[in-house]
Amino acid sequence: MLDLSLAQFELVYNAFSFAIAVMGAATVFFFLSRSQVAKEYKTALTVSGVVTLVACYHYFRILNSWEGAYVITNGQLALSGVKFNDAYRYVDWLLTVPLLLIELILVMRLTQAETIAKSTKLGGLAALMIILGYPGEIAVDSGTRWLWWGAAMIPFVLIVIDLYVGLKKSVESQPAAVRGMVESARLITVLSWCFYPAVFVLPMIGLTGGSATTAVQIGYTICDIIAKAMFGVLIFNIAVRKSEVAA
Repeated sequence: MLDLSLAQFELVYNAFSFAIAVMGAATVFFFLSRSQVAKEYKTALTVSGVVTLVACYHYFRILNSWEGAYVITNGQLALSGVKFNDAYRYVDWLLTVPLLLIELILVMRLTQAETIAKSTKLGGLAALMIILGYPGEIAVDSGTRWLWWGAAMIPFVLIVIDLYVGLKKSVESQPAAVRGMVESARLITVLSWCFYPAVFVLPMIGLTGGSATTAVQIGYTICDIIAKAMFGVLIFNIAVRKSEVAA
């Protein structure tokens, strides 16, 4: 049964198209901007560019899958018989979410031992969080969705604790000129990530049919734009400021 309206289909379609444009533009910006920062921060910008490049590719695949799942005939929307593939989004997150944390760690310029330890720990927890969330995303009953949501929230909470407790001294040791920006980057990471589990539960708290599908797809897309493209711009600004301070 088709619960999605043509207007809802087009709204989601346009959101995916917008995400492709944003991620593509951000990728070009990050790679071209490497020349504006000191050598120590070029890797952070490279990671930012890789994140948005991977996201841009997967949004192409998501858009193609969305378009292929429906047909429009004489202004009427109908199912094509091909299921929309939400796995593209989770594959994207599995690759990009750990890298987002590594971006923040790299731009803080910790010691090599701290960088490796924090990247391994937080990256591993982020990957586990995504893996645990996927079974719930594709589940059809609320009970199963809540079960996997709860499981995914365990590594999520551990990441948040580590960001605010484990990195507290590292943030305080940053140059005064960028300390506030690094703190903002850490805060944006946590706040933007909090929207993902909130969007996940929308179908479990009353939204149904096309309204739930539309809200979830647009909600995730907005979260991705903030957490990847906008966060990357903040990382760029931190890298530029730290380069100026060190010059």
